Amino acid sequence: MDFSLGQRNEDFRARIAAFVEQRVMPLEADRSHFDAHENIRLDLLQRLRDQAKAEGLWCLQLPERLGGQGLDHVGMAACYEAMNRSIFGPAVFNAAAPDDGNMMVLAKIGTPEQQRWWLEPLIRGDVRSAFAMTEPAPGSGSDPAGMMLTRAERDGSDWLINGRKWYITGAEEAAHFIVVARTSEDPRKGLTAFLFHRDDPGFSVERRIPIMGPEEHGGHCEIVFENLRVPDEHRLMEVGDGLKVTQIRLGVARLTHCMRWLGLARRSMEIATEHVAERKAFGGVLADRESVQLQLGEVAMDIEIGRLLTMRAARALDLGSHAKQEVSMAKVAVADVLHKASDTAIQLCGARGYSKDTVLEWIYRYARQARLVDGASEVHRMVLAKRLMEAGTDFWQWDPLP
Repeated sequence: MDFSLGQRNEDFRARIAAFVEQRVMPLEADRSHFDAHENIRLDLLQRLRDQAKAEGLWCLQLPERLGGQGLDHVGMAACYEAMNRSIFGPAVFNAAAPDDGNMMVLAKIGTPEQQRWWLEPLIRGDVRSAFAMTEPAPGSGSDPAGMMLTRAERDGSDWLINGRKWYITGAEEAAHFIVVARTSEDPRKGLTAFLFHRDDPGFSVERRIPIMGPEEHGGHCEIVFENLRVPDEHRLMEVGDGLKVTQIRLGVARLTHCMRWLGLARRSMEIATEHVAERKAFGGVLADRESVQLQLGEVAMDIEIGRLLTMRAARALDLGSHAKQEVSMAKVAVADVLHKASDTAIQLCGARGYSKDTVLEWIYRYARQARLVDGASEVHRMVLAKRLMEAGTDFWQWDPLP
């Protein structure tokens, strides 16, 4: 594949990198800039978002006709990595989960009316959103088609939704929701996706679930549906297409996680290399010790492997492939390297890395979720194994010409 970004993508990447360096990263040093859940305060975020809009760095991932910048997936990969050099970065440019994935799926499959009511406010940054699929056991987890318990039943021209979801990212702050519910027992066409607003009667946030790490705005919530009435015109795609909606959304969303996580992994190594270049022990700086060099070299190589897998998947998407195989490989590899990079950096920085004097402990706690969200690593390995058994030696292929 061609690893050059092209002039337009490189221009956006450089401008994003400069914005993050000069305006976003300095805010990390003052704990008063954090909210109660260890993310950037919303008033500061809004100020930065206004600046990003003014400089044309807003919604890079969406088509220009919808108010975005129309970057391809390769350009997104480079820019998202640059955004997440800061722990606050992606939200500034309207590129943070779950809004990022929700906007992209609505841009692809929403009707013009649905885009006007549900997508455009997200693009403007007026509201936030959530995607409600995961349920408490014995309900839907990694097997939504077979295990989903939340149901939607016809009531005239409307649907009534009943059930419970949990670990729904952003739900406490979200105004616009996508919910996936069971509409039949068909093993492939039994789910349907719907849009609703937080003020619609029959919906409530029962609790914001405490988690190990720092949280996205709106947390990870348990939500309840008790005869939520949804007009049929708020259905996404056709009845029975809920699994398809999920696949369309999560395919790219998984890869955008990888793009962002690589930025955090690189930031971890940035902090570590600065420390070992200056910290003296036993007659020299730590960077001169072979044991330190071995750790740095291994993580540096693993980050580059993650970048290559991510960029290969991005290019496959740009060529029109669903890129399921490529995305799964990137998701597993980058989730692992994010944890490895932050863990290694803390080890090399010692007590300073474990303290809140750097952002390493923040990244370390955040990193643990990477092997779980949008499909556990074990599930992605199962997908890859199934593909290997089906394809045989064709599992390994060179990219075709564009």
